[in-house]
Amino acid sequence: MKKAIYPGTFDPITLGHIDMVQRAVKGCEHLIVGVARSTPKNVWFSVEERVELVKDALKHLVNVEVQVFEGLLVEFARKVDAGFLIRGVRAFSDFEYELQMALMNRKLAPEIETMFLMPAEEYSYVSSSRVREICALGGDIARYVTPTTLEALQSKLISHQHTKDTPRRSAAGG
Repeated sequence: MKKAIYPGTFDPITLGHIDMVQRAVKGCEHLIVGVARSTPKNVWFSVEERVELVKDALKHLVNVEVQVFEGLLVEFARKVDAGFLIRGVRAFSDFEYELQMALMNRKLAPEIETMFLMPAEEYSYVSSSRVREICALGGDIARYVTPTTLEALQSKLISHQHTKDTPRRSAAGG
């Protein structure tokens, strides 16, 4: 595999994401971690903040680059000449959603393959949304994120509490 993309929102990047990237780079010459600019999910971090957290978390990997993308993932893959999409599957419920997406992407871009990877067992239940939820409720999330991400989450939570803001939804959906 020459070039692959591991896409996501990464709000925030977790140790589970890092595990997936480390697994993916074993099978490709170059991995692009694609940070989705627009998302229908409630996000705590701007795309710029997410990119910086991802770059910090993956700085130890030499054949990994971080790029922002928007629009169709397969169009981004074509633009950067990536032949593979890497998707993580934690549970059977993930697989059903990911299979539908992979089949749709195959119809849109038959030349681009989707590869599914499973995370290490200790990360099979970790998701960004659960990490944010635990953080918001005052729980300890240090075992799920890097120290830099932990600090950013705690800072974001404090600023939300002071302004009584709720996490925002990205300006554009998709």
